[in-house]
Amino acid sequence: MVVLLNTRRHFVLLLATVFCFSFRLCFGEDRITFTTPIKDSNSDTLLCKSGVFRFGFFTPVNSTAKLRYVGIWYDKMPIQTVVWVANKDSPINDTSGVVSISSEDRNLVVTDGRNRTLWSTNVTVPVAPTTTWVLLMDTGNLALQDSRNNGETLWESFKHPYNSFLPKMTLGTNNRTGENLKLTSWKSYTDPSTGDYTAGLAPYTFPELLIWKNDVPIWRSGPWNGQVFVGLPDVDSLLFLDGFNLNNDNQGTVSMSYANGSFMYHFNLDPDGAIYQRDWRAPMRDWRIGVRFPKTDCDAYGKCGPYGICNSREDPQCKCVKGFVPSNATEWSARNWSNGCVRRAMLKCNASNGGGRGVGKGDGFMKLERMKVPINAIQSLANEQACPQQCTDNCNCTAYAYDKGIGCMLWSGSLVDMQSFVGSGIDLNIRLAHSELKTHSSLAIVITASVLGAAFVAAVCVLLACRRFRKRPEPKKDRSAEIMFKRMEELTSGNESASNQVKLKELPLFEFQVLATATDSFSLRNKLGQGGFGPVYKGKLPEGQEIAVKRLSRASGQGLEELMNEVVVISKLQHRNLVKLLGCCIEGEERLLVYEYMSKKSLDAYLFDPLKQKILDWKTRLNIMEGICRGLLYLHRDSRLKIIHRDLKASNILLDDNLNPKISDFGLARVFRANEDEVNTRRVVGTYGYMSPEYAMEGLFSEKSDVFSLGVILLEIISGRKNSHKEENNLNLLAYAWKLWNEGEAASLADTNVFDESFAKEITKCVQIGLLCVQEVANDRPNVSTVIWMLTTENTNLKKPKQPAIIGRRGASEAESSDQSSQKVSINDVSLTAVTGR
Repeated sequence: MVVLLNTRRHFVLLLATVFCFSFRLCFGEDRITFTTPIKDSNSDTLLCKSGVFRFGFFTPVNSTAKLRYVGIWYDKMPIQTVVWVANKDSPINDTSGVVSISSEDRNLVVTDGRNRTLWSTNVTVPVAPTTTWVLLMDTGNLALQDSRNNGETLWESFKHPYNSFLPKMTLGTNNRTGENLKLTSWKSYTDPSTGDYTAGLAPYTFPELLIWKNDVPIWRSGPWNGQVFVGLPDVDSLLFLDGFNLNNDNQGTVSMSYANGSFMYHFNLDPDGAIYQRDWRAPMRDWRIGVRFPKTDCDAYGKCGPYGICNSREDPQCKCVKGFVPSNATEWSARNWSNGCVRRAMLKCNASNGGGRGVGKGDGFMKLERMKVPINAIQSLANEQACPQQCTDNCNCTAYAYDKGIGCMLWSGSLVDMQSFVGSGIDLNIRLAHSELKTHSSLAIVITASVLGAAFVAAVCVLLACRRFRKRPEPKKDRSAEIMFKRMEELTSGNESASNQVKLKELPLFEFQVLATATDSFSLRNKLGQGGFGPVYKGKLPEGQEIAVKRLSRASGQGLEELMNEVVVISKLQHRNLVKLLGCCIEGEERLLVYEYMSKKSLDAYLFDPLKQKILDWKTRLNIMEGICRGLLYLHRDSRLKIIHRDLKASNILLDDNLNPKISDFGLARVFRANEDEVNTRRVVGTYGYMSPEYAMEGLFSEKSDVFSLGVILLEIISGRKNSHKEENNLNLLAYAWKLWNEGEAASLADTNVFDESFAKEITKCVQIGLLCVQEVANDRPNVSTVIWMLTTENTNLKKPKQPAIIGRRGASEAESSDQSSQKVSINDVSLTAVTGR
């Protein structure tokens, strides 16, 4: 009887084991274990949890060879789109292939029917009893993980890219490890073997994106200026502003990554040597090509040779820089421009004791506007005013340029790969002999004087005629708008040019009656909320456009200045993560601002509402965190103005139809001068709970003040809890997060509506980032670009945070804040304060 029971028990265990192995139910369909290999004969595959990517055996579409490869592709698409291949140069001739965990070294291997290893992850795995598995992540990253160390990644496909650059993947070089992550093309559209083209970042002084054919450059992007690659004409800056992040330690380590709201989006290096950006159009059921590099014949690297300029709008496309002639006239006439141009007159750098500062005998510089600057720029720490002299004083310097995002660039030797652009580019100044700089003849001077004289006479005649026939004076008009714009010009002087002040005046002015009609006379049912300087109403213009109208409260003594400040600041900002200002209204005592309407209202309306919290799943919260960071990075580094928001909080983050975040309310924002990093003020304004200690206590604010506010928001997004100034159980949100971090339980801070064990590692990292942002000392906090890098990469080797501010800090600030607690100015229960800093 006992023998029979044991036999049945063994039989049941055997059936369970066979069932588990056959149907891959032990670990799920997104991973390979030692006992669950993938067999091509069984049509086995892995599918990531999101259902976007699939891993397994495939044959390229339209291939006549019918060879079998192992790779990753987009699932459920009518168009086969492979993004990574393992055995690209070792295909299998039949369906006998197997992908498995090797019993010998625990690596992932691809073997054929004769058990020959055709491909392996080939890493050193810790000694037994370590077990490993392979996981296909939602990002499309295939990872070999160690079971002993909480799933430590030993190898990943993102560190071995092929022809596709996916969101959250990183390209670049690492000087310390020798790592060089580049894209490599397929041999052809039906042959995944290694092709002739590669693409990646070149660790120049100013990093650039390059494409090489057999290691010879064929295209370059121009240097990165913190916002875009400046050598890409007519490319929508939002392509790079929304998600791209480039890090450079100036020691040979440079990396680039990007995030996107959808993984149905990627860049691809095709077999023809071009980079295409593609995103999936669900209604059309195909890929849309957004941008392509190279785009024109002039994008070919060095097409016109040294000192040659390429212009795709002209024929012939190549011409020599003024003061230069073709090095070979016969070749140049035959449209062979590769040997470029040579100087017509030799330089005499020392003739005037400093290259041009003498009695007109030395060298000078000629400005070429809107150019793709040459390759191999040299960095100088000189500012914009000192940059020209740096080149003038150096006889080896052949050209200089200055860009606000890059700084001073100098060149020595020949200038190669220049283009002339229309709307973009950088002004390039090239050294020429003095004899080449004579540009005005006597005839030209006579003609110019005659034209100016005639214009002057005509202008006088028009003025006299207007004065003679002018009508009687019109009734006196309300001059509020005129006075307001005059004060705006004063606010922007020193930061913006006169042309930009003119653009400011072009901001639409709405009539008060139009806005009153749009909001149904500012009825309570259209009221969206109450801001620090007045209520906000929903409205609809006659043409049907929905708007949000902020009406300045007449009781606000400081409101006019803040309203003017908001118009000045936001009218110059264009970014998808910043709310858009449509216009304003100034009539009599009325002051109103008109914005685009955000249907989902503010972030705090979702975060702190028990019912709406459930709408914000973890991936949506991650997207919101990244979007806020993108908008803040634009304010700090990428816009024409350097702007500190000073009132960043959840109620000032608005959400669009797709729950994408947009930073709003710039009434307290401060525009920094180019050389300012920190400012001291005696007027401290903002919201306690979000204010950095150095600002609240000493009136000091900088980029790191906004970073502190950002850290508070990140922790609120993770937890769904408000960082209320009134502590609960003697612990506010920052103190509670710090306590959990020290106890190794950071993931438990997460809102119970979104917590899942599969997200625990990512949640812990986000808590760590939030704590890094709220550290007591401003210099310890990361800048926003670093925060974006930490959020969008899978690297978990981050700095350990120090104790955050506010813990144990009670006293004057708390007392002053509590004095204001009764002055509620928002439906979201936040308070605006104005105190005197020490």
